[in-house]
Amino acid sequence: MEAVDPIVYRLAIFVLAIFVGYYVVWSVTPALHTPLMAVTNAISSVIVVGALVAAAAHGSGEALTPNVLVSKGAGALAAGLAAVNIFGGFLVTQRMLAMYKKRQD
Repeated sequence: MEAVDPIVYRLAIFVLAIFVGYYVVWSVTPALHTPLMAVTNAISSVIVVGALVAAAAHGSGEALTPNVLVSKGAGALAAGLAAVNIFGGFLVTQRMLAMYKKRQD
């Protein structure tokens, strides 16, 4: 019997996680959406801190090695994507809270 390639194994887990995440997110009731978005924004803010640490990485010497450049680039990309996630989360939360406000004529 042949061993399964680790890449195929990880890809299968990733695809399953996409399906589970899709069904979990779309089954959330609107009343729970705002608290969950607040938690998501808090998690994203922690991710920004880690991304900034990765973006500020430097090697032991003065030379910029490819590993350091990849680390800085991945950290900058992660910080940017997490910032977009936080901003989008606040926009969605504001829209959800506006749905519960009484309309003024």
